[in-house]
Amino acid sequence: MKKFINEEMFEIIQYLENELKTNNEIYIEVLNPNVKDNIYTGEKIKIEEKEFIYRSYKSWTDLSEILFCRMLIIALNENTVVLKFLKLNKLDSFHNDLNDERNEKYGENSTFFRINKNEEPVFLNTYLNALKNVKIEEKRNILNLGINKADEFDVIKKLINEEILNQMNFVGIDYSKSAIEYSKNRFPKENFSFYTHDINKLDELNLKKADLLISIGTLQSSGLNFKLLFMDLIQNYLEDKGSIILGFPNCRWINGEMIYGAKAANYSYSEQSVLYKDVYFCKKYLQQKKYRVTLTGKNYLFLTATSIK
Repeated sequence: MKKFINEEMFEIIQYLENELKTNNEIYIEVLNPNVKDNIYTGEKIKIEEKEFIYRSYKSWTDLSEILFCRMLIIALNENTVVLKFLKLNKLDSFHNDLNDERNEKYGENSTFFRINKNEEPVFLNTYLNALKNVKIEEKRNILNLGINKADEFDVIKKLINEEILNQMNFVGIDYSKSAIEYSKNRFPKENFSFYTHDINKLDELNLKKADLLISIGTLQSSGLNFKLLFMDLIQNYLEDKGSIILGFPNCRWINGEMIYGAKAANYSYSEQSVLYKDVYFCKKYLQQKKYRVTLTGKNYLFLTATSIK
């Protein structure tokens, strides 16, 4: 175990990167972030005649994330803390699941199904703000594409009182049969409808136009023509003054951890050009259609659009 007192972050990163080449877990002892309030990361503080460089827990968790590690607190001392950096298994990701032939890559027995984005505070807070922005309590017909286990509907259910909720109609679509069956059991009331269907063939369902369209992490899927599908949805499945909430993944899920930054093919690091290109296309298109568009979020970028016609 190595103790860091007043070494700069440059040295710490070099040390950890080198150690992670041959070790799956590394222990370091650093200044306890609890020693003082109202202090910035990088400031120097003297304790028992030793000069330490202060760093917050957020700094250490950020460091673990960029190194593809899980950070654990092993020992909490009066002036120092022992941290463990555990290397993540990059193969443990839903992207590597092999059961897509049965349309169950995102099904009930998949790695993806274990993920609960609603327990990630930044995601939940951003989604809640998006729902408030579109005035969710005024919506009556909600369409969610790529519904999976209906986590987005669960947030709405918690946010809206039951009387108003019973006046709303919810439709969820996903190509995973097991995910749809799960959602049906989760929301058995008559005003919730779920369909196992290919989003490319929505016309086969004869859906009623929605006044709120939601899709989180779905429209950029490899089997979809993103731009054509998006324009078709706005033109044919959204009411004239309806609203839109789209979530664009800017992260990867690895070994139980949400790692910031979209991963593009042929890059060993996060490269986000395609992400922002798609987001900008949607924003520009909607503005031309007389929508007010906001972009918020971090690990998921939320595009929220409301009509100004």
